[in-house]
Amino acid sequence: MLLLAYFAFISLGLPDGLLGVGWPSVSEEFGVPRETVGVLLTVGTVGYLTSSVAAGFTIARLGVGRLLAGSTALCSISLAAYAVSPALGVMVAFALVLGLGGGAIDSGLNAYAAAAFGPRHMNWLHAFFGLGVAIGPLIMTTALSAGLSWRWGYGVVAAAQVVLATAFVVTVNRWAVHRPAHADAPAPAPVPIRATLVIPAVWLGASAFAVYVAVEVAAGLWAFTLLTEGRGFSDAVAGICVSGYWACLFLGRVVQGVVAERVGSGQVLWASLAGMAGGAVLVALPAPGWVAALGLGIIGFSAAPVFPLMTLMTASRVGEAHADRTIGVQLGGSALGGALLPGLVGILLSRIDVEALGPSLVVMSLVLMLLYAASSRRRVGDETTTKAVATAQT
Repeated sequence: MLLLAYFAFISLGLPDGLLGVGWPSVSEEFGVPRETVGVLLTVGTVGYLTSSVAAGFTIARLGVGRLLAGSTALCSISLAAYAVSPALGVMVAFALVLGLGGGAIDSGLNAYAAAAFGPRHMNWLHAFFGLGVAIGPLIMTTALSAGLSWRWGYGVVAAAQVVLATAFVVTVNRWAVHRPAHADAPAPAPVPIRATLVIPAVWLGASAFAVYVAVEVAAGLWAFTLLTEGRGFSDAVAGICVSGYWACLFLGRVVQGVVAERVGSGQVLWASLAGMAGGAVLVALPAPGWVAALGLGIIGFSAAPVFPLMTLMTASRVGEAHADRTIGVQLGGSALGGALLPGLVGILLSRIDVEALGPSLVVMSLVLMLLYAASSRRRVGDETTTKAVATAQT
């Protein structure tokens, strides 16, 4: 199951990596402006947001295995449809389906991993998602370099998704997480959905995820602009610095997964949040470009374990009975934050100055720390569950 989970996280990142390299060819073939990619991304985000939240509320009924098998099949169908699309409208329609499948896979895998694995594997799984994002461009580049159509890139990944969906079907009954229980303990009563939705930590956690992803995406998206237009770096050097930022994110998940398992997830998480704020301060300083580049590297390395560890510690904030649902809501929040907030940062950069990136990252990093502190202040999940179940039974 662990090995299959690693492959699943790689496959989850593959479609994201394909689009950047393949889109110029797609837009040229269909005769549409390059900025039309925003339509594709928006529709996919709507699907992802919808299914990631819904999956958290349906895992208990469907089971993780069935959810993963069905969702991976949706992704393979969507990618195959991309490969044979006669027009952009068809791709847009299947972008919604691809988002629905991807959101459910992400929610199901994170819920399973949070319950079944420790901090090391949780971080490594997310590192392998980044590996999938990195492999995607190589697949598309190989196809285009060989003189093949961009459709071959999507076809190859669609075939890989079929293999993965088959693996999920074969192992469908092995994805249950077995928790120890007393032999004479009564079966747990079902928890009403409303009991989850009224827990403040659910929404504070979702907000924290939204802000975290906004910091991660905004730093990677606008760093090149800051370094070239604001700090005088050449395009080549700035590009290397941005690549270094993403490399630090990958390396941080590999290294800090081991550290978190030895010293504790909570300590590593707080140190990482502080590191993100410190790196953002370096980016904001009116200093030479290498200081900003160093700050970006610190942000990347520090941010690496935040998403997986906040996911892993969800049950400690809201209680096990609400964990699956809360993870779905958190992933929905992360998608919304990643889609909206970096765009707002871009507006600040264009209307004020490119140097607004650093202060924006500082503010968001501090807000993230406050949100996480508020969501972790006290554990309200068990108390709320007890009251809600008692009311439902009455």
